[in-house]
Amino acid sequence: MKECSKAIMRRLADSNFVNRYFSGNGIDIGGKPDPLGIYKELFCQIKGVKTWDWEDGDAQIMAGVPDGNFDFVHSSHCLEHLVDPRAGLKNWFRILRPGGYMVVTVPDEDLYEQGEFPSTFNKDHKWTFTIFKPKSWSNRSINILDLVRDLGGSAELVRLEQLSATYRFDLPRYDQTLTPVGECGIEIVIRKRTPDETADCGRWRSPTVQPEREVRLHLNQYRDDMQTLKRSNNGRPPFTNDDDI
Repeated sequence: MKECSKAIMRRLADSNFVNRYFSGNGIDIGGKPDPLGIYKELFCQIKGVKTWDWEDGDAQIMAGVPDGNFDFVHSSHCLEHLVDPRAGLKNWFRILRPGGYMVVTVPDEDLYEQGEFPSTFNKDHKWTFTIFKPKSWSNRSINILDLVRDLGGSAELVRLEQLSATYRFDLPRYDQTLTPVGECGIEIVIRKRTPDETADCGRWRSPTVQPEREVRLHLNQYRDDMQTLKRSNNGRPPFTNDDDI
């Protein structure tokens, strides 16, 4: 319940979400009834968020949405409801622009389903998810690493986390998402590489334009300071001086 809302404070504490992942115009797939857009003023780089739900069309297909249309794609606990989550994720990735970020949260099969499938806590779940297992107890289990790999060479996995900070492992079997703080999911952040990066096997190309003078002065000073330290300590490798202090 309210899984997107639960994640807000955690994400606000991470500058990547504030300044990088949620930047520009985005889409929140399956956002109702807890859309990211109601918090957009908290993320200063967001210009707008389109909430996409059942009345807009099949989230697996995203019909009518052009390729590369959004700066970021967000989805909280929608992928597990799709008939074919692999096809769905590929279409979500399709509508993301090169250089943009896709942030997806799904239930972790061990934290949420807890060894039983079909799910006893949500009958509409069609799949379970784990970061990676050679073998799962669930016959509908999907490894997240396999899912990301299937997106191809333009998918750069930049964040993958089991959301267990507020999970209480000492409780008997219980749907902990019913509590105001309990997260039982996996969070995935994928950056879409530019065509040049993809062709160059993921290598980032450094900008050729020099920064402003103040930045150059400080960065060059850092480099000069390092050279000064090396010269003044010539002949003595680091962490070998155990003389009395």
